[in-house]
Amino acid sequence: MKVSETGLPRERSTVVTLKPGRERPLRAGRRWVYKTDVYTVSDSDYDPGDIVRVVDARGRFVAKGYINPRSMIFVRVLTEEADEPIDEEFFRRRLWRAWDYRRRVLGTDADTDSCRVVFAEADLLPALIVDKFADILVVQTLALGIDRWQPVIVRLLDELFAPRGIYERNDVPVRELEGLEQRTGYLKGPFDPRVEIRENGLPFLVDVARGHKTGHFLDQRENRAAIRPYVRGARVLDAFCHTGGFTCHALAYGAREVVAVDINPDALALARENVERLRRALADSSAVAAAGQATGGQAAPGEGAPGGMAAPPPPSAAMRGDGRVSFHEANAFDFLRAQADAGEEYDVVILDPPAFAKNKQALEGAYRGYKEINLRAMKMLPPGGILITCSCSYHMKPELFEQMLADAAWDTGRRLRLIERRGASRDHPALFGADESQYLKCYILEVL
Repeated sequence: MKVSETGLPRERSTVVTLKPGRERPLRAGRRWVYKTDVYTVSDSDYDPGDIVRVVDARGRFVAKGYINPRSMIFVRVLTEEADEPIDEEFFRRRLWRAWDYRRRVLGTDADTDSCRVVFAEADLLPALIVDKFADILVVQTLALGIDRWQPVIVRLLDELFAPRGIYERNDVPVRELEGLEQRTGYLKGPFDPRVEIRENGLPFLVDVARGHKTGHFLDQRENRAAIRPYVRGARVLDAFCHTGGFTCHALAYGAREVVAVDINPDALALARENVERLRRALADSSAVAAAGQATGGQAAPGEGAPGGMAAPPPPSAAMRGDGRVSFHEANAFDFLRAQADAGEEYDVVILDPPAFAKNKQALEGAYRGYKEINLRAMKMLPPGGILITCSCSYHMKPELFEQMLADAAWDTGRRLRLIERRGASRDHPALFGADESQYLKCYILEVL
């Protein structure tokens, strides 16, 4: 694997002085210095993306980070240690620490082979995202400073994981705010970008080149597993189903019917593939279980993974996956309205929409959008029905989301009983002070 490492950022003597009091959020954990926080910059003897020092209004050291005068986020903090060099060893330590955390919290779970390895500010590596899909890594470098370190980071990831391939998904508009172009492509490869992964014991096909963001919403993994007690024997509506994450889990956990809706035809096609893949895997696991019983639990000669390595376990034979499923290419708002008006009834409704509020200015419209879909869902649930409703909009704070749910319940004359209040999976930790890392909300509610 050849990557150019010319033009790496350098540490400069440039000092960014903050306005009085603006150091407090940084000392509390925030990793961003906004332009509006800055009082003076000592000089212009730096290249955008270089490392500079940040001091408070009295000249006391606060942090070091990479600077970009083009961005509203003027400095992204890398370290609060004045003498810690920002070099290859720095990034090796941070990457190893991030992976060690995932190994500790996820363990050696053979039912799941994919996770977020690096979650930007929450792993003290601002604007860096690394997702692991089986033996493939997907990388996003979303700010100028980390983008200039990309060749080193890719080489270190290759050393740490020895992946079959690494793919860049920098087709993200936020890069343009940093003065960067959008780009995608192989950083180690080529390889087939359609990758099979295992999540909670279920097989999924992920398209790391053309799928949304990095290809699969890993942050919902534990929330998808959490629906198990509620869907057995149920009629389930999965609005905004994307590539079928919740749909497949509902089927595997015994739903008698799943109605899956999404406006994206490519995502819906992959959802269909994932359902068929799931059915085949469950049928195979049932056959293996039956054969094991017939042979007293012993594998047939020659079975097993090559090289004496343990093969990943098949889905549990206790899983079913034989429920009916129908796919509908439609605007979920229109579909929910039509179904509610037609008097359709579901035992469980799952709402996992894209972010409605990408900024504060969009929050009012987002509130109306969330209320609309949740109100329609409540109308279709009988007393005792289950609403599983999510928001990945950071600006839609939990208290505002709960107010929206209460408003929707009031307008429908229903009461809500909170069963679970959930967030992102543990491979997406939230850093206190870096509020943007606390973005995902998932509520499991009983509608009375």
